[in-house]
Amino acid sequence: MLNIDWKPDKTSSKPIYQQIVEYFKIQINSGHWPVGSVVLPQRKLAELLEVNRSTIVTALDELKAEGILEGNGKGGTKIIDNTLLAIAKVPPKWQSYIEEGIHIPNLNTIKQINKLDFDKNIIRLSSGEASPDLYPAKKMSIILNEVSKDITNLGYEEPKGMLYLREQISKYLKKYGIEASPASILIVSGALQAMQLVTIGLMQPGATVFLEKPSYLYSLQMFQSMGMRRSGIPMDAEGIRSDLISNDKRKNALSILYTIPSFQNPTGIVMSENRRKQLIEVCQSEKLPIIEDDVYRELWLDAPTPRPIKSLDKTGLVLYVGSVSKTLSPGLRIGWIVGPESVIERLSDIKMQTDYGSSSLSQLAVGKWLETGLYEENLEDLRKQLYTRREVAVNTLEKYFFDIASWDIPLGGYFMWIEIKYPINIYKLFEEACKIGIVMNPGQIYDTHASQYLRISYSYASIPDLQKGIYELSKLVRRLILEKS
Repeated sequence: MLNIDWKPDKTSSKPIYQQIVEYFKIQINSGHWPVGSVVLPQRKLAELLEVNRSTIVTALDELKAEGILEGNGKGGTKIIDNTLLAIAKVPPKWQSYIEEGIHIPNLNTIKQINKLDFDKNIIRLSSGEASPDLYPAKKMSIILNEVSKDITNLGYEEPKGMLYLREQISKYLKKYGIEASPASILIVSGALQAMQLVTIGLMQPGATVFLEKPSYLYSLQMFQSMGMRRSGIPMDAEGIRSDLISNDKRKNALSILYTIPSFQNPTGIVMSENRRKQLIEVCQSEKLPIIEDDVYRELWLDAPTPRPIKSLDKTGLVLYVGSVSKTLSPGLRIGWIVGPESVIERLSDIKMQTDYGSSSLSQLAVGKWLETGLYEENLEDLRKQLYTRREVAVNTLEKYFFDIASWDIPLGGYFMWIEIKYPINIYKLFEEACKIGIVMNPGQIYDTHASQYLRISYSYASIPDLQKGIYELSKLVRRLILEKS
């Protein structure tokens, strides 16, 4: 569907339908809207442009009369002609390229969430980031002032990333029992890039990625795009069921296991210390490498989490992924991978081919956060704020969802995983919530069988919006339950 971020000028002397016609022509002739694209339904266009449906009908009829659009049946109205390109005898083929591209597009639900997350009028119960209210502005000013004193240039860094930052990360990880030399650390632009580098650098088509079920990675398409398959392993209260990992489930020798052991996304489960030991023992026996995504580790609210799986690793089995996106700011785009030097060399070469390194300024800033101790001070402040927000979310759920849903109180992280007790259409709940200005994540994007679950975030929306959003969701759920009964 076409993206529209424009509205007609109702104060202009030019008829509104004519403004719409001209806007369509500009978008089409500029190549922004390729031939073959489907135009939004009339009712949706009227809502977006804030005009009467009859005005839309008039505008579309004129475009059809000029041979620019056609159809209104089951296939919808499509763009069939681009006047300027047609004159130049250069038939546009971008739609064919789009359809044949290697990378599979996001699920429509994910695309809708990503779009709504930037609507200022939306209550965001979906976002996996901290609220702007929690941004450490004063401390960041101190850090950036210090950084400005040390900048001699902002050129490219070496393939593994700025040595200064890798040294600071090496020191910081020791507190968690991870011994990692700077040479075994690669700076990346967040945990997602870490996964992408591992996927294209170490995996091959036909390989299997084992992961928790449900899991954040079920909402991404990068594995399928590379011809790999995902295999979900159930969890219990202690984390992934390591006893269910065995050779008979492995279809390819170059398989790998992905886990979020601390405040798992979306369930919030914390893998117990005993389960972490069992997991690495099983994976060592099966010669199954582990990707440990530990980006939520420092967001504990009641008690520190068990040491990372990587701290138990004596054979280089674990690739450890960390990031400051959840603790400082996602806009810094700084994360890291820790692993055997041969693996880090391989991934750093691919990163250089991909983007020639992460931001020098961001790397220097994160290094200063770690070196000065302000990072740990910020973590203490952040935990206090998140604790308050979690309590607000729990209390509001107990008030409005007490009889229609169940949940576990998360020990940290950003999310609550909520099970609706009565059968409803979870996608209908998502759509109805979007219509009233609330966006949350339906459970089925994390597991096709999680049809009665939803994930809400208590980290982003303001506290009044958090309370309002949960209350409004409860009314929608109750209405959908009645419709089903």
